[in-house]
Amino acid sequence: MATQATVFDAIIVGAGQAGPPLAGRLVEAGQTVAVVERKLIGGTCVNSGCIPTKTLVASAHAAHVARRGADYGISTGEVVVDMAKVKGRKDDIVTADRNGVENWLEGMDGCTLLRGHARFVDPHTLQVGDRRITAARIFLNVGARASTPDIPGLADVDYLTNVGILELDSVPEHLVVIGGSYIGLEFAQMYRRFGAEITVIERGPRLAPREDDDVSSAIEDILRREGISIHLGADDIRVSRNGGDVAVTTRADGPVVTGSHLLVAVGRVPNTDDLGLDAAGVATDARGFITVDDQLRTTVEHIWAMGDCNGRGAFTHTSYNDFEIVAANLLDGEPRRVTDRIPTYALYIDPPLGRAGLTAAQVRASGRKALVGKRPMTRVGRAVEKGETQGFMKVVVDAETHRILGAAILGVGGDEVVHCLLDLMAAEAPYTTMTHTVHIHPTVAELVPTMLEELEPLE
Repeated sequence: MATQATVFDAIIVGAGQAGPPLAGRLVEAGQTVAVVERKLIGGTCVNSGCIPTKTLVASAHAAHVARRGADYGISTGEVVVDMAKVKGRKDDIVTADRNGVENWLEGMDGCTLLRGHARFVDPHTLQVGDRRITAARIFLNVGARASTPDIPGLADVDYLTNVGILELDSVPEHLVVIGGSYIGLEFAQMYRRFGAEITVIERGPRLAPREDDDVSSAIEDILRREGISIHLGADDIRVSRNGGDVAVTTRADGPVVTGSHLLVAVGRVPNTDDLGLDAAGVATDARGFITVDDQLRTTVEHIWAMGDCNGRGAFTHTSYNDFEIVAANLLDGEPRRVTDRIPTYALYIDPPLGRAGLTAAQVRASGRKALVGKRPMTRVGRAVEKGETQGFMKVVVDAETHRILGAAILGVGGDEVVHCLLDLMAAEAPYTTMTHTVHIHPTVAELVPTMLEELEPLE
């Protein structure tokens, strides 16, 4: 006899950044909702992404500033990092954040929170443990996880991912990081400031490869100045045991780096391989990301995919915006689309990189006439006052419409300052809107209009 399925108006699989707020909107609209979560409420951001890592970044920054006390005329003793307390602070903040979301869901009238792994039985039905649930609409918010690269010898050694490294309660003697992009670089600088020796190994010719060459070069300079060793062009990475340590070969004729700990940070894969998507008829691309249209509907009309699993963004803010797009179309009669949003993100090394829109390389490749402005942070009074003058600001403008095409703010406050330009881009206003606006002195943002007044042709 077939198991009787419990009927809901909607099912949301995954309680990351998009799932809980969508549940709230659907319940407010009078619908019954089941939210299914197999692991931790809050998803990557709360448990192993933004919240814990930026909490650790804050502790690392405090240690860094303490060591620089003499630069500001402040005498300090030896700076000692108590990693157990650093981890405890991080754990407390994560737990409070997760509990807040969990209590909200559990107290939501009309919402049922189910624990377990969900798999499709048919296009409208999911199996969760020994229970079957069905709904007219289903929303997938299943996220992604660290990928396991095909590196010879990796399976034979102990290594960390972005999740496992968060559980360290002592500082590694020598942390080797495979991967020179955002996750790897944040952990590299963070643990260097905690006191570890750090080596970064990157297959490509430069760090942060999606950025312009000058941005990548500046990032490399910032990290090397803090004593981080960097090996680029590592085209033959191999891993092996060396007593209690891990040995990493960079190239066939290159050096072997031996460390006490190994962090592998080379990308993410979607959690779509064990959902039974075939039973629902939901298509995925070659990498496993769920195929969606501009309103995040999958190839099955009543199923949507939000967040990292759809390949349309890999950030908390894009996941939350996915929720906003779905809710606007379904509940508000507002035709919002994924392609309406401007790509924007940050790299949280210190100083941070704030990015919006196109890179200069992308604009150049498009063939459009453009202008570029650039200003080193050494010429930003606020940065000089704070003693943080590494990096630069850069903006690219359409030469004909005068609209801003892209910006990179690598410097103190860069993750905040970039929003001045992002908002102007969203308003489709010319850059002269900003040059005619009075900004507060002394700030970093006040030099953005000055930079825009010094535009030159993009070569």
